[in-house]
Amino acid sequence: DFEDIGDWFSRADVNGIAPIIAVPTTSGTGSEVGRAGVITDESNHTKKIIFHPKIMPSITLCDPELTIGLPPHITAATGMDALSHSLEAYCAPGFHPQADGIAIEGIRLVKENLEAATREGTNISARANMMAAALMGATAFQKGLGGMHAMAHPIGAVFDAHHGLINAVVMPYVLKFNREAIEVRIARLADYLGIEGGFDGFLAWILEIRASLGIKHSLAEIGVDIAKIDELAAMAVVDPSAGGNPIALTIENITPLFRDAILGEL
Repeated sequence: DFEDIGDWFSRADVNGIAPIIAVPTTSGTGSEVGRAGVITDESNHTKKIIFHPKIMPSITLCDPELTIGLPPHITAATGMDALSHSLEAYCAPGFHPQADGIAIEGIRLVKENLEAATREGTNISARANMMAAALMGATAFQKGLGGMHAMAHPIGAVFDAHHGLINAVVMPYVLKFNREAIEVRIARLADYLGIEGGFDGFLAWILEIRASLGIKHSLAEIGVDIAKIDELAAMAVVDPSAGGNPIALTIENITPLFRDAILGEL
């Protein structure tokens, strides 16, 4: 568990952490049900993730009407972030049937509502379902995340790109990279979602929904410079999310993964 690394957990001044009431205004991160926070160090372009049970909000008020004003591109990117949370949690190794169940239902909600929420911003039913999908994704990823987030954190820190957008772009590349370890699980998920073709059918749906939402196919198209690939790879393999990837991430295998995602070679 992240909280058991060294004595980090015991260093927190629990009396200095005030109760938190969370009121989400996007449907993506799921921070309203999480015990983590992210701090960006702009001086050296790194992101640090902190964990503590006291960061978990005491009260969360989820009102989908607060997301009505979100512009389409933010609705799409945050929604794909919610999808990445449930998808990586579902694919993470380990035994956690409860998280898996929450994750696959969260993915279904995204599949059936994200495009409507993006195109019909006042569709309160779609907005409500996406808000549910977001908090379900963050609940499920207590099981773990993986390569998408391990790549997204350094990219976001170095290039100041939107986190959900990065996850959306790298999603098919990471799925393909992990195929050997997750093919059976993804086929089961595809069947639940009514997608034909097993792993290949699910990957095709990911590409289709990205295109439908206007999301770019490569990292280069959102401003990621391949000249930074070594720096990004070094940061990704030590990211806390890397440990949840179904295939162990190393400099040797994540560098070509970054290259493919930057150049758009799937």
